[in-house]
Amino acid sequence: MTTHWVRTVAWGLALLTGAAFAQDERSGKQPLWELGAFALGVSTPAYPGAEQRISRALVLPYFVYRGEVLRVDRSNVGVRKALGPHTEVDLGFSGAFGASSNEIEARRGMPDLGTLVEFGPRIKWRIPDGGAPGVLRAEVALRGVFDVNDQMRDKGLALEPKLGYERHGDAGWRYGTSVGLVFGDRRLTDTLYGIEPQYATANRSAYQSSSGLIATRLQVYLSRAVTTRLRLSGVARQDWLGASANASSPLVQRNSGTTVGLWLTYTLAQSDAMVSD
Repeated sequence: MTTHWVRTVAWGLALLTGAAFAQDERSGKQPLWELGAFALGVSTPAYPGAEQRISRALVLPYFVYRGEVLRVDRSNVGVRKALGPHTEVDLGFSGAFGASSNEIEARRGMPDLGTLVEFGPRIKWRIPDGGAPGVLRAEVALRGVFDVNDQMRDKGLALEPKLGYERHGDAGWRYGTSVGLVFGDRRLTDTLYGIEPQYATANRSAYQSSSGLIATRLQVYLSRAVTTRLRLSGVARQDWLGASANASSPLVQRNSGTTVGLWLTYTLAQSDAMVSD
């Protein structure tokens, strides 16, 4: 598997995390497995706090398996364990685009930012709603961060507590929102915001990063079944860095940043068996 191919997969995972594939809107259940393809486009800051943006587009296959224990899904892969009627733990993933420092004026002359892949445990609580429409969930994810471009070198730890809500609407609509905090240890924040003395310039002083809050994050997504096999989805995410631990880094040029993405998923085949999420 080439590094370029792994980067491409990571781009897809980064966007699809927190989003949804097609579902049976009438029953609220989903196929045990699905096989299909998706096409997506995304525009995002080069890193949280960057002035410059990067855009990517790609087409990839996807496979989903929703077993009671074994899961290969939109934001987790591996096993999950129910800890109670409203609580479960699983292994989840996330990702972030890489960018050459030649693309980012603030980082010119510094090492490139590689494609970062995150993987680790996540605990989720479904908050009882007394029969109200929609699902309210709280979750906490702790993930190791690895650089695809640097032979999967360990880049630290990320902690992300989040509160989310999602609901099915009429005519195949599905929508949701979440709010959360993203924290990083010293290794991760140094990857994003640290400046070694040899990379200091007249306009970029040396900076030693601190562990702590990276961003406060709000995300919304909207999805609609166009046909029984084709679904159109979109996501918008807003990050705020004003209260972050490294807001004073010369590499933080903006206190907020917006990520937007749009994608189509097409189901080629699926099981007849239906299961609850």
